Amino acid sequence: MANRYDTNPLDPEFPERAKAQTASVGGYTTPAATPFKTAELPTNPGSITEEETRRFNEADLNAHTWQGGPAPAFYKAPSAPADMGKASERKVAKVGVSEKWLVGLPYLPIWLGLIAGLVMLLIVPKEENKVRFHAAQGLAAHVGILIVTTVLSFIGNLTDLADLGRGIFTVVTSIMLIIFAIKAWRGKPVHIESVDDLTNWLEEKIGPMRS
Repeated sequence: MANRYDTNPLDPEFPERAKAQTASVGGYTTPAATPFKTAELPTNPGSITEEETRRFNEADLNAHTWQGGPAPAFYKAPSAPADMGKASERKVAKVGVSEKWLVGLPYLPIWLGLIAGLVMLLIVPKEENKVRFHAAQGLAAHVGILIVTTVLSFIGNLTDLADLGRGIFTVVTSIMLIIFAIKAWRGKPVHIESVDDLTNWLEEKIGPMRS
């Protein structure tokens, strides 16, 4: 007779049939066999060949690597606008004067450099990057000096101390401009960082006049 502890009270012979269908090994039951198999790892390492993995040879790896020599046609080396390099003896188009002398003219003190820089920006073609850079930078330096001098002149109407400051400022800036002109003539880089923005603006906005 079935009792309340039987697994299947309706079938009193169920425990016996379950024991007969499964084999007990060390307290663990062995699962029933299935028609499916799991992948097995090779027991012999020598059986693994290189064909089983994809490998790249040296030719494949170097196929997309630039091996030196002439640069590709689409590559253009960057240039630093502040370091224009050594000026040459080549005569600049539409001016007829060698590049070596033109780069120093915009730094001449008083009104000489200001006029020279403006005229060069109006005449020299856009392709003459070196000459136009120095023309714009020299003109920007003169514009900055002119602004400071004008302010000191206005203050000078109120006090004599401003007149003294304007005189000292004029002497110092004139000496600096002469030094810049000599450096440019000698082919040394001239970079006035305080007028970078104005230099770029002048070079862009003041283009050569059409003939």
